[in-house]
Amino acid sequence: MNGLAERYKPYNSRSIRDTPYWQKLTPALQEAMTVVARVMPFRTNDYVLSTLINWDNIPDDPIFRMTFPHRDMLLPDEYEALKRLIEQDDPAAIKRRIEAIWLRMNPHPAGQLTHNGVTLDGKVLSGIQHKYRETVLFFPGAGQTCHAYCTFCFRWAQFIGEEELKFNAKESQELVSYLKQHTEVTDVLITGGDPMIMNTRSLAGYIEPLLALPHLKSIRIGTKSVAYWPQRFVSDKDAPELLELFRHIIAAGKNLSIMGHYNHPVELQQDIARQAVANIRATGATLRMQAPVIRHINENPADWATLWTEGVRLGAVPYYMFVERDTGPSHYFAMPLARAFEIFQAAYRTVSGLARTVRGPSMSTFYGKVLINGIETVAGEKVFVLQFLQARDPQWVLRTFYARFDPQATWFDELRPAFGEQRFFFETDAPATPELIPVLLQSA
Repeated sequence: MNGLAERYKPYNSRSIRDTPYWQKLTPALQEAMTVVARVMPFRTNDYVLSTLINWDNIPDDPIFRMTFPHRDMLLPDEYEALKRLIEQDDPAAIKRRIEAIWLRMNPHPAGQLTHNGVTLDGKVLSGIQHKYRETVLFFPGAGQTCHAYCTFCFRWAQFIGEEELKFNAKESQELVSYLKQHTEVTDVLITGGDPMIMNTRSLAGYIEPLLALPHLKSIRIGTKSVAYWPQRFVSDKDAPELLELFRHIIAAGKNLSIMGHYNHPVELQQDIARQAVANIRATGATLRMQAPVIRHINENPADWATLWTEGVRLGAVPYYMFVERDTGPSHYFAMPLARAFEIFQAAYRTVSGLARTVRGPSMSTFYGKVLINGIETVAGEKVFVLQFLQARDPQWVLRTFYARFDPQATWFDELRPAFGEQRFFFETDAPATPELIPVLLQSA
């Protein structure tokens, strides 16, 4: 299948049963769909099903793991209890149980909802986050879904239908008003969900007002569509208009960076995926590649090396390897930080300098973006060598610090300071206090 004649059609946990792929699932996998998909959102499409998944290798195929539920994505007692309630058909009890699981799954890690939000003239602005001095995140309301959902997505709470767990904006005027008062902002990241789920007219409606702001230098668009629906840039009805919008942004003097989420080299092996890269680059936009390192999906360093090398060949820029965040089914996907560093180091060693633009493993924490820069023995103590790549306080950026080596730790909050210290340096500094962040942003 070349994908050029495909028309996008999504499938949810009910409609997938009407496809031939449902019969490819074992009874145990069908049961997992029935139970786990009540908690975690499920959405896929024909391209993922027919082209990316190797059905001779399920459930171990990485793309299958990325899109289909597995029973171990819930804790054993959660799975069994929810299964019983579904069998008893008790809607009220089912809802209570699901809500309890959601809360246990930490729906908004790193303070992304509570501490990154902004106000304008005393009004809270929904769908806008300002975590770092130079960068604002914007969540357009029309872009808060995806062509297909990743089972590990740290923004899963956007997709489960609970309004109080969502953050989204209805229009861009409040963003423009906020940016006019915050001229320190040079970059806007339009994210979701996936902004590329919108038609071009809707996307342009959000972007066009930003082009008149002289202090805004770069527009970033975070998207998985480059991997899960590359037709968006090649054969969709309004693909020509989308590419023309990209050219318009460049002509307006702005940098446009498409932040492409590629998790596995198979996502770049399709002709249409490669054509999507070529079409994006032909507009003058930059395509950057980023993804988390995830257990069951991309633990092989050779896969990362292949992904980065192929990306460079096609003209994409390797950007970040992230650590899976402490949210959703993180107990299933997370791996020890030491293992994540080993994977990154093993892959990094085998690629040329052109692919070594990639940084990682990186953790997006409450305090900032923390890089695992090494595992060393210093003054007789084995430690993680850490560094802030970005931070709530700009003075912390590129500052190196150390944590005691913990072979089991999977996230930043599990680390403790090295060398007998009681706290990390930033835990005693005033900038870590959330209510002081707006003052920092203004004065930095």
